[in-house]
Amino acid sequence: SIFSDFRGKVLVLDFYATWCAPCRDSIPHLVGLQKKFESQGLQVIGLNVGGPNDPAKVPAFAKEFEIQYPLAIPDDDLVMFLMGDNNGIPQTFVFDRQGKLVERLTGFGPNSGKIIDEAVEAALQTPAQ
Repeated sequence: SIFSDFRGKVLVLDFYATWCAPCRDSIPHLVGLQKKFESQGLQVIGLNVGGPNDPAKVPAFAKEFEIQYPLAIPDDDLVMFLMGDNNGIPQTFVFDRQGKLVERLTGFGPNSGKIIDEAVEAALQTPAQ
């Protein structure tokens, strides 16, 4: 699973689409976060849920935003598991080093960056199992 690949890291899963305006607001923040905390064990992963025509637009999108973290297309099971009750995007999940969900944020508003930062910083303090 995606979690076992990153055991011991703080994992941020960001469900996005290239056409989603608030996603475009959130991604520069995530790019900065990955740079700042990578050496401490943070891994951001962008998961495209923009529909069948969106993946073709991802390379140009990644270049535009200088995204340096991995981008993937999640399988349906993961989407259902994490977003089954709310499919708004962007949707950002922060998991601590033990794989425990510590923050879930839908949308990206004026305080969202601070909420994500605080969750990541707290999660980076947790010991790995």
